[in-house]
Amino acid sequence: MPMTPPLPLRRRSLLALLAATPFSHVAHATAPTTLRIGIMAGEDEDIWRIAAVHAAQAGLMLKVVTFSDYNAPNEALADHELDANAFQHGPFLSAQIAARGYRIVAVGNTYFSPIGLYSSRWKSVRDLPGGAVIGVPNDPSNEGRALHLLESLGLFTLTPSAGLLPTALDIADNPRNVTIKELDAGMVGRALPDLDAAVVNTDWALKAGIQVSRQRIGQEALAGNPYVNFIAVNAQDEHAPWVAPLVHAFQQPDVRQGILDVYHGAIVPAWG
Repeated sequence: MPMTPPLPLRRRSLLALLAATPFSHVAHATAPTTLRIGIMAGEDEDIWRIAAVHAAQAGLMLKVVTFSDYNAPNEALADHELDANAFQHGPFLSAQIAARGYRIVAVGNTYFSPIGLYSSRWKSVRDLPGGAVIGVPNDPSNEGRALHLLESLGLFTLTPSAGLLPTALDIADNPRNVTIKELDAGMVGRALPDLDAAVVNTDWALKAGIQVSRQRIGQEALAGNPYVNFIAVNAQDEHAPWVAPLVHAFQQPDVRQGILDVYHGAIVPAWG
């Protein structure tokens, strides 16, 4: 087996945090249980390294499986190739259940990734010109979320019947003649230089090199927000004995700090 390359400084600092932090103990399983956890590739891998140490204290060995396609983790969970996944919010899961008939449930919150409106041309929403072209993700749940953010910022109004999953066709009143450009979630941030503004998920904004604090001109709030991410399992496993220890392993103070460190405060813990 090839030697593991040295960890980047960011990851070494997180692992150092583990060594300095006392772990909370929960009831130990009689023998180690291996759980396959599906997450999106990237910074979340650092977070789950911390959670895995706590899980081990409870007799749970975590095997993290990474994905780059947002549709794949629920398919893998439904096919029992995973025991749990942690990458999605409620409206996304609801849309997948409606489309594919999954029996998947949330069992514990992880973090909140506020979707933001970013611009490399304009300093505020007020500055956006008439006829501004605004990019949004093209998958149903994130497009709906983006359009609700733009409505909350006063750019247009949506038809009341649109619910959580509106499309550009549900724009009822558009006094500033905004044009919505639908793009793949992974591309909308990279297209920012060619747009007046774009609504980008925080993880993709970071990957696209957007300066989150400097280029953000609008952001949704956490209070009462349905878009909190969570750990999910198949409905038949909702009350399995390993579920509560798994959630407990994630909802720890050093995991909380790891989220803030890895995402530089752009993503925030969503429990407690």
